[in-house]
Order: sequence, then C-alpha cells, then structure tokens
Amino acid sequence: EIGRLLRSVETFPERSHVIGSYALGKAQRVIAELRAAGHHEPIYLHGAMERMCRLYEEHGVSLGELRLVADHTKDEMRGSIVICPPSALNDRWSRRLPEPITAMASGWMRVRQRARQRNVELPLVISDHADWGELTRTIEEVDAQENWITHGREDALLRWCQLHQRRARALALVGYEDEDD
Repeated sequence: EIGRLLRSVETFPERSHVIGSYALGKAQRVIAELRAAGHHEPIYLHGAMERMCRLYEEHGVSLGELRLVADHTKDEMRGSIVICPPSALNDRWSRRLPEPITAMASGWMRVRQRARQRNVELPLVISDHADWGELTRTIEEVDAQENWITHGREDALLRWCQLHQRRARALALVGYEDEDD
C-alpha cells in the first residue's frame, strides 16, 4: 500500500496527498513505513497528530522530519504527504492543502463502499489489528511492567493478563479513535 501511495505522489507532484489516520499507532506506523520505503522528504501533520508523534520520538522511535501544516503555505506543501485525523479529510481544514488527493489508512478500506462513503480517492488497506495469539505473544515477549489496553475486548485481555500474572489496565483515549477501525 505504501508503494501505491509513493507512486501516486510521483505521478502527481503538484498535489498533496492527505492520509486520514488515527493519532496513536496508525500515524506512526504509516510514517515509519514511508521512511522504510525510502521517503525522506518532510511529512506534514495536522496539529492533532503532533503530540503523539512527539511522544514516540521521546521514546526513541525516529520518525524523520515532521512539520505542522499550520506553519507552512500551500506552495510549500505541493507534492507532500500530509497526515491528519480521519475527521479532517473532508473538513474545512483540508482546504489549506494544494489540490489534495485524499487517502485513508485503515483495514476498512478493503471494503470499497467505505472508501466511497468517505470520499477517499486512494484507499490504503493498512490494518493494525492483531489476532489473539499475536497479542498475547507480544505481551510475553516485551515483558512490560504494565500493559495498557487501548481498545477492543479489554475485559478479555485484562483477564488473560491477570491469569498470567501480568499487570494491565484499560486506557480510555478520548478523541484519538474513530469507530471505523
């Protein structure tokens, strides 16, 4: 999917590519995959994305050069990649971008009707959902002092952690999720 995005950026250098993505986890994954694919240009962020990206960097995850959309002109952002919350894709906020091509990073983009409903021109099928075995194996491998469970079946995973003597708690993230993913 990242390859499709980069080919589109190359094909339409006068336009920005704005990707709807959740602020915690998905945005940083998209940025990391772009960097791994060789995209080293600045990536522009909606203000709501900055705090979580900064937190990742403070914990040793390098995301490369990130810039706030609010600090730059339309001309400066031509040919750039912009990451914003899904709610901003078709909002007045996106008018400040140069001829934006809308993209959405979500496992739900596999369903064409979802992309159409959101007016997404470039659906990127990128899902962060892990299966049960991947979740529990990761908890064991990482061996964190405490596990924070952010969404999904919190009660089931909390119970598993309790049965395996792992500290865990559900963490409510107001304003950082969307009902679609």
